Amino acid sequence: MSQMFKLKERQEKILEIFLSNKTLSSSEVLNEFEKLGEKTSIATIKRNIAEMLKSGFLKSFGGGRSANYSISILGRIFSNVDSEKYISIDPDKRFGLKSFNFELFENFPTKIFSDEEMEILENLTDRFRKKTENLPETINKKELERLIIELSWKSSKIEGNTYTLLDTEKLILENQVAKNKTKYETQMILNHKDAFLFIRENSKNFQNLTKKNLQELHSILIKNLDVSTGFRSHPIGITGSIYKPLDNFYQISEAVESLEKKISEVKNPFAKSLLSFIGISYIQPFEDGNKRTSRLMANAILMSHNLAPISYRSIDEKTYRDAILVFYELNSIIPAKKIFIEQYEFGAKNYTTKN
Repeated sequence: MSQMFKLKERQEKILEIFLSNKTLSSSEVLNEFEKLGEKTSIATIKRNIAEMLKSGFLKSFGGGRSANYSISILGRIFSNVDSEKYISIDPDKRFGLKSFNFELFENFPTKIFSDEEMEILENLTDRFRKKTENLPETINKKELERLIIELSWKSSKIEGNTYTLLDTEKLILENQVAKNKTKYETQMILNHKDAFLFIRENSKNFQNLTKKNLQELHSILIKNLDVSTGFRSHPIGITGSIYKPLDNFYQISEAVESLEKKISEVKNPFAKSLLSFIGISYIQPFEDGNKRTSRLMANAILMSHNLAPISYRSIDEKTYRDAILVFYELNSIIPAKKIFIEQYEFGAKNYTTKN
């Protein structure tokens, strides 16, 4: 689709109904609306379903009166899920997917931002680039230090690190280790700094995600943290989620290849970055450090295309976690995309450093 199809309010509700039901007939969809106390007609339901079939948000089985429908990959991706509401449901009572969706990356659309969203991102980028034109090197150095400090602090904080922003600044600028902090926490902060500098020094290698740059970035982020390098060959669980990632080395490797292929097909660097942000977390290719790697990879792709950096400084950890879990269990990118746009706006407005 050259233009992103805009769903009507009723169609969004239809997608919401299908997310929690495998297959439904048009009359069963009408029944679900009636349970919600909303009045509509079977003719209206059928008309909306027909439009959603044509645009690819639903798929059909059978024909005539025996026709049934289910949500498509496109429908899942663009379902406007209320992440806070969904995650408030007890994990064992959630209706999401419990295992890896092998059809997801293969059928992922190459256009994931609307024209309106792209206009916002491009205007922010223009603003960022104008600020960095003819920037004196002394100011650029200080701004770069600030970005590294804030990114290292917040990305580590998301992982439970208890270093404060001030502690992080002293550690990175003065090599002063904070009192009452573990070696693990200190090393995590330093690894973020090293990973960011590696990205910056090798920017041309991050135009796309590859197995090579993914593993290189991960190995820097988990250095001296007693975490194995390379892809997993054993299962891992996710606290508070019904989703269980792949546990087979060969399937994990194939999933990364599928994500790599899709990102290479996408022309828009913002979409490449967002896909890396959610895709690495979803696959969970490593035994630990997956979300850290996803956050840095998203940044690496932005910076390699001369776009503004993201520090995640203003992100609410619970909102971030909820959005990622919604992608795991429902495959909806809407909550994560909202976070991405908000964080890009923060980065474009608050940082002044040349890539």
